[in-house]
Parts: sequence; C-alpha cells; structure tokens
Amino acid sequence: MSVLALPAQPVQGAAPALRPVPWQRMIWVTWRQHRGMLTSVTAVLAAVSLFLLIAGLKVHHDYTALVNCRTACGAMNQSFNNIDWTMGNTILILMNLAPALLGIFTGPAVLARELETGTFRYAWTQGIGRLRWTIAKLVLLAAVITVLAWAFSQLFAWFFDPFLGFEGMNVLAKTVFDTRGVDFAAWTLVAFAIGAFLGMLIRRIIPAMAATLGVYLALDLLAWLVLRQDYPVAIDTTNASLFSGPNTPDSPWILKTWTVGNTDWWRYIPVSRFWPMQFIEASWLLILAVALGAATVWLVRRRAA
Repeated sequence: MSVLALPAQPVQGAAPALRPVPWQRMIWVTWRQHRGMLTSVTAVLAAVSLFLLIAGLKVHHDYTALVNCRTACGAMNQSFNNIDWTMGNTILILMNLAPALLGIFTGPAVLARELETGTFRYAWTQGIGRLRWTIAKLVLLAAVITVLAWAFSQLFAWFFDPFLGFEGMNVLAKTVFDTRGVDFAAWTLVAFAIGAFLGMLIRRIIPAMAATLGVYLALDLLAWLVLRQDYPVAIDTTNASLFSGPNTPDSPWILKTWTVGNTDWWRYIPVSRFWPMQFIEASWLLILAVALGAATVWLVRRRAA
C-alpha cells in the first residue's frame, strides 16, 4: 500500500508568529521604566554643575588676581587658601567618591528591583524576551550615565585647574587623575556594571548596593597600588636633576628608586604620559564593564523565571 505525503498546511485561524520588538521601541520602554532614576541623576548632576560653574568663575578670578598680585598679597593668598582651597579640596574628595555613588544608585536596581518584587515573571515573558530586555536596558542606561559622567568631569577639571598650580599638584596624582580625562567616565561605567551584576546575583537592592561599594573600592585600590604603576609608560633614568626642586604641576610621578653599583636609578612617569595612561586604564575598565554585562546576561538566562 502506498502512502501519499502531503505538505503541512497552516491551520486556519492560527495567529501569525510575532515579530521581535524592534530595538527602537526598547528605548521608549527603558525610559518609561527608569525615567525616575535618569531624571534624578540628571537633575543632581545639573545642579552640581551649576554650582561648579558659579564657584569656578570665582576661583579662576581669585587665582588670576593672586598670580598677578605684586604687593601686599598676603591677605589675598590667605583668603584663597582658607576659602577657595578648602572648598576645592572638599569637592575633590566628593568627586573621587562620585563614580561609586553613581554606580550604587543606578546599577543594582536595574534588575534587582524586578527580582525583589517578582514583577520579572510578567516583564520577562513579554514579546521583548528576557535577554533582549536585559541587553537593551544595560546598554542604554550605561551609555546615558557614562556620557553624563564624562561631561560632568570636564566641567570639574576646568573648575579645579587653578588649584593644581597653587597646591603644587599634578594630573598624575591619584585624586586628580581619577576625576578628569576619560577616567572618571570609565570608572562610572564599571561601577554601574558592577552594580547591575551584583543586583542580578544577590537579587536584593540594598545588599547589592553595599556589595557594589565594597567591590568598587577594592578595585580602585588595586588599580592605584598595583595596576597603574605597571602601565607601559614608565621611564628609567639616572638624571637626578629631574626630581630636584619643589612639586609643581609638571613634576613626575616617581615609582621607585634603586642603586646599581654607585649609580642611582629612578623609575618615573612624566606628566606627558597622562593621556596614554588614561586610555590604557579606560580600555581595561571598558573590557571589564563589557565582561560584567555579559555575566549579567548569562545570569538572567540561567537563573531568571
């Protein structure tokens, strides 16, 4: 007996396969879900930026007057040191903590809020899909926060410039290096990525925020005490004259000294290597942020729903 094979026919009335939600629509969805956080971060940075602009104009004016002063400059110097520098140093300390704070208040809640409240059971079963949903939110939010952080750091660098000469600091000093160039934005990005990953891992916002702070501070110390000194930008020399005299904005960063025979050697990083160091550090921070993002997506795929 022969069997006649017929091609399968679509069942009448069956719903057509749904097309994936376009990535452009995810921008709107991400904004609707996180507009409170984005608006708050933007508002805070805008308010602080306005303060830095007003205060910076005064600082630059006072510093210019002090530099051009020829007689009876003691009172002017004391005023700049007691008022302007006290304010500038306080803001510098807060600026070094800013990437961690931005990461703490943005990263953990991206996924942990839905896991904590249980709304992920609804949100991740919609047409977008849990992986596309996660990738879209992480990429879009990270891009916005990083751009805001970069713009904010440029304003702060302008505000703080007069203090470099006044205090004999230079851009290679840790507290200064971390707040300018592309480094501040890169650290903000990695803080956000750490927060998002730990939020997905721990599934609770408050514990994830505390863990984010701890991991960020540990990574920051590791970069300063170990990694940054090994960037391939250091120079070895026997020229002792490079390190004589008071500290200035052009003073090098001396890494170590040693003696071979009767010859003293110095390993140092000149200020001219500032931008190579910035790009080296920003590159590995970017790679780390991407790796953390990939790990977060993997956790979503493995553990969610």
